[in-house]
Amino acid sequence: MDVNGTVAEGFEPVREAFLRNFEALGDRGAALAVYRDGRRVVDLWAGTRDVDGTEPWRRGTAQIVRSATKGVAAAVPLLLHQRGLLDLDAPVGEYWPEFKARGKERVLVRHVLNHRSGLPVLDRPLTPAEALDPARGAEAVAAQAPVWEPGTDHGYHALTYGWMLDELVRRVTGRWAGEWIAAEIAGPLGADLWLGLPEAEEAAGRTGRVGRIETPEPATGAALRVRPKRAVTEAYDDPASLTRRAFTAITPFPDQNDPAYRAAALPATNGIATADGLARVYAALIGEVDGVRLFDPATVELARAEESAGPDRVLVVNTRFGLGYMLHGSASPLLGPGSFGHPGRGGSLGFADPETGVALGYVTNGFRKTVTADPRAQALVRAVRSVVRP
Repeated sequence: MDVNGTVAEGFEPVREAFLRNFEALGDRGAALAVYRDGRRVVDLWAGTRDVDGTEPWRRGTAQIVRSATKGVAAAVPLLLHQRGLLDLDAPVGEYWPEFKARGKERVLVRHVLNHRSGLPVLDRPLTPAEALDPARGAEAVAAQAPVWEPGTDHGYHALTYGWMLDELVRRVTGRWAGEWIAAEIAGPLGADLWLGLPEAEEAAGRTGRVGRIETPEPATGAALRVRPKRAVTEAYDDPASLTRRAFTAITPFPDQNDPAYRAAALPATNGIATADGLARVYAALIGEVDGVRLFDPATVELARAEESAGPDRVLVVNTRFGLGYMLHGSASPLLGPGSFGHPGRGGSLGFADPETGVALGYVTNGFRKTVTADPRAQALVRAVRSVVRP
């Protein structure tokens, strides 16, 4: 297997771990980028662009990053708060009056970000066509009753997170989250990252830009390597559980290689990025990248301050969340206690570690059966840790 790209002096163990992912862990096509103090120190890619093809992966190849999208999307409300446009402790209904229906008057903006709103499921799942219309998703969440008292507990909002965040951003700015990311985050940074793939990039994808991904197996206890606990297996296998209902809020799930799906903007699930684009955004959250810095120090602390911790009512394992970001913990081991970021189910990962100045982006076309701590991504994290936290 030929690995393309470069690593800075001292980061050779990261290249070795990236290669082992192909030799021992079955990666078919993937890329990795690492920044330190705003400078790219790792830029690697290998394999094929399409999981079911033979065209080589190139430096600019992009992939759907699934729930790693959530971390990029979370930057939008935090930046709006930083600019004085969004109060994290205000009721969502102050910005979105229709949301107050059915006992949601006390759902705060921060509850949307820390997975405490009590709205991880929809009583009537959306069809794929409905899900691609952001207005329909917002209407469905606004009409939904919480399944626990908002603010009293936490559980991963796998899909509904995106519709709530998107509508909040629209109510505050007049633009959907994908439009805001393009104008205020990806554009200024020159980052190859999209929430809603532009037509020009989709056309480029047919000749080598955006690869085809592997479709993961349905979420069942037998298929998911999350924890060898009976409670986890039962939760994923029970159609009535919060776990299954959260992951099936769109039923059936759309074909993720469909151009119509990639053109839509679902802030919970369908961001598309290169590894460098994902890492570059995280690097700019904690420091300056080519003259652009996104979060001020106070917002960095907001992003990584623990908001939710302990047994997750949806994932049925212990999770830790800040405001929109997963934090370092057993469900999603990152670089260290101060790291914040988000994995994508089955492989992808983006995070930042302010203590070391490190930001990482990993994208792959081979989605596995994992929900959070994918072994390939974790092998790369361990390698980076061995360099920067010896």
